[in-house]
Amino acid sequence: MANKILVIDDTTVVRVKVREMLPPGNFEVLEAKDGVEGYDLILSEKVNLIMLDFILPKMSGWEVYQKIQEQPELKKIPLVIMSGRKEEVTEKIPEPFEYFEFLNKPFDQRQLVTAIKSSMAKAAKKGRQETSKQPAATGKTEVVATPTPPLTEDTSNIEIQALNAKIVKMQAEIDGLKKQLAQVVTFIKQKIK
Repeated sequence: MANKILVIDDTTVVRVKVREMLPPGNFEVLEAKDGVEGYDLILSEKVNLIMLDFILPKMSGWEVYQKIQEQPELKKIPLVIMSGRKEEVTEKIPEPFEYFEFLNKPFDQRQLVTAIKSSMAKAAKKGRQETSKQPAATGKTEVVATPTPPLTEDTSNIEIQALNAKIVKMQAEIDGLKKQLAQVVTFIKQKIK
């Protein structure tokens, strides 16, 4: 089963870019073009990661973030906040960002993968901290259902390895293209003489 990533951004280019940078088959990318649509998808879909633009129409990324933080189940979802102007984020949420990862726009595939890894680590750490804050036993038997996050470390590591393999392959293709370009330039220079 593919992990669901929700990309909430009013720019189609950014939504498509995220979709294309992720390895095919491992992720189902859901898209929302404004904060209201995005928040509705957060509530209706079981998403494994949220990528949230900070400046959105209808409901801002800041408002979506606040709504997420109000609900314990939603707070557990790894979150990446995206913006081309970090100062707008830090104005509302001071650094260090402990509940989410920040991704500066524009970004490349390596930065995207790093932000996703970091947001998953922060969410896992936050989950462990909240589990340790649960009240001590009082002698009464109490069953507490703790949902298992769909992204386990094993599946995350497999996906990270797939992304790293794709990056290595792309770098090899880039190196090959550079070599071919150098040969073409050399050939053209020889013909011009």
